Amino acid sequence: MKKFHFSLETVLDYKNQALDALRAEHGAILAQVRAQEEVVRGLEEEHTQVNEEFSRRKLEGLTVLDALNYEQYLRALEREIAEERRKLEALRRREGQKRSQVVEARKETATIEKLKEHKLEAYRKAEQKDEEQRIEEFVSTARAMAALGM
Repeated sequence: MKKFHFSLETVLDYKNQALDALRAEHGAILAQVRAQEEVVRGLEEEHTQVNEEFSRRKLEGLTVLDALNYEQYLRALEREIAEERRKLEALRRREGQKRSQVVEARKETATIEKLKEHKLEAYRKAEQKDEEQRIEEFVSTARAMAALGM
């Protein structure tokens, strides 16, 4: 009996390697997104704390120069938060694109795997039919020899 051979095995291997690479890239981008979310969250918390401190100090009384410094610092934080949010959105877009590529690669791989399953099933059926035919020939030969008295 000959061994099952799938003619697209090398293509399937290549597609699986490409899929693994895309998954790794997607994972790396996801890690970047999470890290950038932490940067934004940290800046927002700092802004909230400084703003609360500024409000408290205003009630206690502070110099005009201190008030201007607080306001400038808060505006600088707001600009930095806006910039980091833009970076976050760009990373999220990249993540979405990479996710789409992973999904598409997975579909391609799944299609080839399904084809391989169908070919393997057809191979097994053909092997079974061949085996049944050999058994039938053996039985027929044995009966013929028995009928001849051999």
